[in-house]
Amino acid sequence: MNKKYYHIITYGCQMNEHDSEKMGGILEKLAYIKTSEIEKANIIILNTCMIRENAELKLFGKVGSLKKLKEEKDDLIIGVSGCMMQTEENRDELYKKYPQVDFVMGTHNFYELPEILQELDKSKKRIFRVWPEGKGLLPELPVSRAEDFKAWVSIIRGCNNFCTYCIVPYVRGREISRPINDILTEIKKLVINGVIEVTLLGQNVNSYGHDLKENIDFADLLAEVAKINGLKRIRYMTSHPRDFTEGLIEVIKENENICNHFHLPVQSGSSRILKKMNRGYDRKKYLNLITKIKKEIPDAGITTDIIVGFPGEKEKDFNDTLSLIEKVRFDMAFTFIYSPRPGTPAAKFNDKVADEIKKTRLQRLMEIQNKISLKKNQEMLGKNYKILVEGESKNNPDNYMGRTFNNKPVIIPGFKSYKKKILEVKINKVNSFTLYGEIMG
Repeated sequence: MNKKYYHIITYGCQMNEHDSEKMGGILEKLAYIKTSEIEKANIIILNTCMIRENAELKLFGKVGSLKKLKEEKDDLIIGVSGCMMQTEENRDELYKKYPQVDFVMGTHNFYELPEILQELDKSKKRIFRVWPEGKGLLPELPVSRAEDFKAWVSIIRGCNNFCTYCIVPYVRGREISRPINDILTEIKKLVINGVIEVTLLGQNVNSYGHDLKENIDFADLLAEVAKINGLKRIRYMTSHPRDFTEGLIEVIKENENICNHFHLPVQSGSSRILKKMNRGYDRKKYLNLITKIKKEIPDAGITTDIIVGFPGEKEKDFNDTLSLIEKVRFDMAFTFIYSPRPGTPAAKFNDKVADEIKKTRLQRLMEIQNKISLKKNQEMLGKNYKILVEGESKNNPDNYMGRTFNNKPVIIPGFKSYKKKILEVKINKVNSFTLYGEIMG
């Protein structure tokens, strides 16, 4: 019997990465073998994102490049899944311009993959099957995880926030929380199988539990997860600043295995722009939250997302953002130029910011933040930290990479035997993005 291979290309967020792991699990149950060599694959799936325009351009470019491979391999199956496929416009473009695509699935029904492949085999006709809305929680699915010592665990799907720039609520649907016992059971099984770090996933993890019958919230869930024996590190993403409670800060402070990394996307430092974005908080409320976190957890790592050039952003609004990052002193900021997403309210706003102004503002922002990041990292020089070694460093041959409790990447001279271990290291060199250390003891 000939072996069958699969290759999945993932664009976008950690939720997409985890969905790809589930698709991999489904395919392995169908006797496919994972391959990193795209030319070797019998089935290629592209799991898409549409948060930013660049991801869409990458997708269409990649699909186009697969045309030649499809012509060379008669048995090759090409599929596209994910957020982009929830929009009729993108599906139509794929159907009309890219005949090499055999099937399309959406965010709500990718678990139908076995049925789609079976139908494709029988009919030999292209299948474009997307649900406009989800039908409750996804069924329990096999998972092909990238690592055996750390894992993503989905706790809530969808989003109810409707930020004016964001397409997620339209392509991921409304929020649906998983029952707490299902989550705890999954994590306990993972720990039994050697997992020591989990990351709880959701578009907004802080919304967890609002739709459940039990009187439970994310702080309650986090406290229960922290009780699981053998679980060394607990992370979570993404948090919405509006819903980050004092109770949640207290739970993180009280539990040694909950990481002290807070990713709190501010998006803008201007209250006027935040209101226009429909973020549900203003500058003062955000800064008060940061003050509380720093007071209770002084060694917290705090990171953020910032959008530059949102419609109507004046120089004063942008200067408010600059002053906020200088006041907060983020460890890291992920910065983006605003790009309109069709179907969102902001795409219809008339007061667009010129591209050149956007680019100039982004450069100014990055220069200030990079200096802050460097200074924050320099404060760690000569100090010892525990890191979980994740594997070989992509950019530093013969070295390994791990992360501190507050999510700082650290490069160390290493060996394969270090992977999965928690080591104490002394920081002896830094730049704006990375720490370098030596192993102690």
